Amino acid sequence: MPKPLVAVIMGSDSDLPVMKDAIDVLNEFKITHEVQILSAHRCPEETATFAKNASKRSIRVVIAAAGGAAHLAGVIAAHFPLPVIGVPIKTSTLSGLDSLYSIVQMPPGIPVATVGINAAKNAGILAIQILAINDQRLTKKIVDYKEGLAKSISQKNVKLTKLGVNKYLAAMHK
Repeated sequence: MPKPLVAVIMGSDSDLPVMKDAIDVLNEFKITHEVQILSAHRCPEETATFAKNASKRSIRVVIAAAGGAAHLAGVIAAHFPLPVIGVPIKTSTLSGLDSLYSIVQMPPGIPVATVGINAAKNAGILAIQILAINDQRLTKKIVDYKEGLAKSISQKNVKLTKLGVNKYLAAMHK
């Protein structure tokens, strides 16, 4: 079995339903990956050890998700020399703004690319785009994917124009 290129890390198993979107897109593009639950606060040594050794094990990009204080991506970025993508998880307290600010406001020298709150699918796509920098086959797959998105929107626009707003909305709710 090929070694994983992407690690999908989350601070709690409660983050898994959100992170499933990143895992699904990695599977769709046939990107080898691993999924783990680690915590910057509850198991800091294990998290640091993971981050220090990940690139030695073939990991090229880490997607790290956490809510609240959301230090997981930053702790990994402090020890991992390659790209880290942070996924802020929506919280009940501040609707994920706490998570977003914790991930995006990293100190100089410890960057974390950050996607929107609960935007795990975008994190997966960004990881694939990073891997595609030196992989023409993967670049082609990304181009095809984005062309598919554009085609889907064009088809929806034709349908909306044909049906009108009310019938379109009625069809959406079926």
